[in-house]
Amino acid sequence: MFNDLDNKMRHYETYRDQLILPGVQAIVRLDGRNFTGMTRNPKYNFETPFDVKFNKLMVDTVDYIMRESGFNIIYGYTQSDEISLMLHVGDTTFNRKVRKILSGLSSMASAYFTLNFGNIATFDARVSELITTENVEDYFRWRQLDATRNALNSWCYWTLRKNGDSVSAATSALSGKTVSEKNEILFAYGINFKDLPAWQKRGVGLYWKEVDHEGYNPITKEKIMTVRRRVLHNNELPFPEEYIQEIIKPIIAGQYS
Repeated sequence: MFNDLDNKMRHYETYRDQLILPGVQAIVRLDGRNFTGMTRNPKYNFETPFDVKFNKLMVDTVDYIMRESGFNIIYGYTQSDEISLMLHVGDTTFNRKVRKILSGLSSMASAYFTLNFGNIATFDARVSELITTENVEDYFRWRQLDATRNALNSWCYWTLRKNGDSVSAATSALSGKTVSEKNEILFAYGINFKDLPAWQKRGVGLYWKEVDHEGYNPITKEKIMTVRRRVLHNNELPFPEEYIQEIIKPIIAGQYS
């Protein structure tokens, strides 16, 4: 009786299952739910427009997922309150079931962030299924350009707020302004957008790197050099086209070597 009932009920649970096709590059994007409200809450004492501690927690969350999730994640990227995770094109974890991938990665990010932040925080998730390498390059070009746009807007908004503008006044002052006009607003307060930290303007990239490690052989009582795989944090990502050529293209190509 149980087997018949089990087969019957599992049909309702799985009949909408979607699979990522073989050879398709999957990138999962996690977004913090209501993180804007959280970061503006005075009780957390976050610096505006960017907080070093918050950024470190986002980066550490990506690092943890890459090392411990069980997925073969070859590149992680974070900016603001979002995370992008590129799965190896040959990754077959959970038979590439979308619901398993999204629920697994979003829950892991939520749990790690909550535990280390000290208050409940959750991430939602979506997946981009990309057919060509150009699609993958465009994805990361898109997210980095979004980071730059958000950074400029945030710096302008909070600079105006800190200099006496109300929420509505600061919002109105930026409405319809071009990039050059927003830069001029910052210049008026002695801020050169080009001089701001790269991680604020272009995000942080995380990828695997083989590094030399000094070990010890207890039998021969000698030091030995080994190679270990580490997650490298790049807080100085270059501008979009250099970023694609120097980092994204090699990571994509490395899947097939």
